[in-house]
Amino acid sequence: MPNIKLSALNLVPIREGQTDKDAISDMVSLAQNLEDLGYERYWIAEHHNAPNLVSSATALLIQHTLEHTKRIRVGSGGIMLPNHAPLVVAEQFGTMETVFPDRVDLGLGRAPGTDMMTASALRRDQHNGVYEFPEEVEQLATYFGPGNKQSYVRAYPAVDKNVPLYILGSSTDSAHLAARKGLPYVFAGHFAPQQMHEAIQIYKELFEPSEYLAEPYMIVCLNAIVAETDEQAEFLATTQAQVMVSVTRGRMQPVQPPTDDLQGILTPREFELAKQRMEQSLVGSEATVQAKLESFMQEHGDIDELMAISYVYDQQEQLASYKRLNNVISKVNNSN
Repeated sequence: MPNIKLSALNLVPIREGQTDKDAISDMVSLAQNLEDLGYERYWIAEHHNAPNLVSSATALLIQHTLEHTKRIRVGSGGIMLPNHAPLVVAEQFGTMETVFPDRVDLGLGRAPGTDMMTASALRRDQHNGVYEFPEEVEQLATYFGPGNKQSYVRAYPAVDKNVPLYILGSSTDSAHLAARKGLPYVFAGHFAPQQMHEAIQIYKELFEPSEYLAEPYMIVCLNAIVAETDEQAEFLATTQAQVMVSVTRGRMQPVQPPTDDLQGILTPREFELAKQRMEQSLVGSEATVQAKLESFMQEHGDIDELMAISYVYDQQEQLASYKRLNNVISKVNNSN
């Protein structure tokens, strides 16, 4: 079993009672704290037309975070490529790599990260970016590569910057693509666990060594809330349940405080879905979460990196959860 690295994903949510600026300040503060804890990387998502998230201008948030940290890698989880011209993405990330060398990651997603009407407004030429995703990934790799392998149009200052690319996915399609291109693969187990097992196996079995990787590199993103006791973690996780239900209801409300009456504010079906999601998440005490993570790897195989997302209302409780998760990873690695 390889030593597991630990990272975090942030959608930059607005908590109840906060402003947009508060959410961005929290994003930076969490990055600084996770850097102090030794987290490997800190990724920021891309979402549009979501009033409860401030992660629409992802590249700007990545730059802002890089400016306020010193060592931790910062990147996109991910840039939704159908929304952007690859040339512009390469120029942006090539510029950040120039200013902050060896600290920038570019995670790439195939979906628009929003509804179809908003996606149309984002890319007015009706470009079929979803279908051309593999070709556009290849374009980006070329833009970041050596100048002698490029055509007339180049993404200065991205030339020769070799910004690492990661394929994000929530289905088996992305697993095939990551394996075929020999790129690291990141599975979105935090919101789409249904095809996770199959996608991980496809990626590992079909992986083709490349100039980027000699062997597969598997990152799994999971919801994680680690508290002093199982009961406390489950109480904090009622915030996560409310976030999930807010999305399914189409209400997109700010992150809510935890509640003692989750069953009272959800329909019976929503409550059952929330329970299922909690069972698929790393929720509990350090001992419980360690057992869950070890069980996860027995079921799905070893992973190289865990990327955690933690919807906890109180910022200090959230940081404490990330600290405890760091302890869990240390214990798992020491037991190898």
